[in-house]
Amino acid sequence: MDDFRRYGIFVVPEGAFFDLASAWLGWDSVAGRCVPHPVIEDIPAPIEALTATPRKYGFHGTLKAPFRLAEGRKAADLGRAVGAFCAARAPVTVPEMQVHRLGGFVAFTPAVRAAALADLAAQVVSVLDPFRARASEAELTRRRKAGLSDRQEALLQRWGYPFVMEEFRFHMTLTGRTPHADAVRDALSRHFAPVLPRPFVIDTLALMGEAADGRFHLIQRYGLSG
Repeated sequence: MDDFRRYGIFVVPEGAFFDLASAWLGWDSVAGRCVPHPVIEDIPAPIEALTATPRKYGFHGTLKAPFRLAEGRKAADLGRAVGAFCAARAPVTVPEMQVHRLGGFVAFTPAVRAAALADLAAQVVSVLDPFRARASEAELTRRRKAGLSDRQEALLQRWGYPFVMEEFRFHMTLTGRTPHADAVRDALSRHFAPVLPRPFVIDTLALMGEAADGRFHLIQRYGLSG
């Protein structure tokens, strides 16, 4: 576990939803292997290019963004802390997920705001923050390229990531930025319709690790059993 460069706390689905999305991205983070892209009609650009940016993360929704371990912290200790956290929290139900355009990219998002999920994410960020090494200047600079508001800058300084707490918006990324976002959204809405969970029940959280090649792998799932 200590061989990973960074660690993150993600929502990683299981079953047909995960399998189809992993094939779309070309990376199965649970099996730790590349998978072939599907053939989808009406996709206006090569899937390999559309998915290049999100591929290394695998199919997921971020709750605590990837971070380096603080000095003196061990990955096994982080794992135990995630397990204890999840044992005290209940599953979260999102009534409906949709394929949505977010600016220039495409992602799954809740069809309506999921307050319980936002609350869970805020707890993940704060409770597990003692394991996070302070963000380096290079990391801060990279985050600022998104063009942050004053509040997002304050969150970046405090938590190492600007899109947390009231700025958090749960999403499961399907593409990088593309001028074809609307057409891709429409095609993927049709493609994923047969496997889209209704409701989407989040009953586990995943501790993920970033390998030396930048790809993320599942380390362990923990059940939300509180």
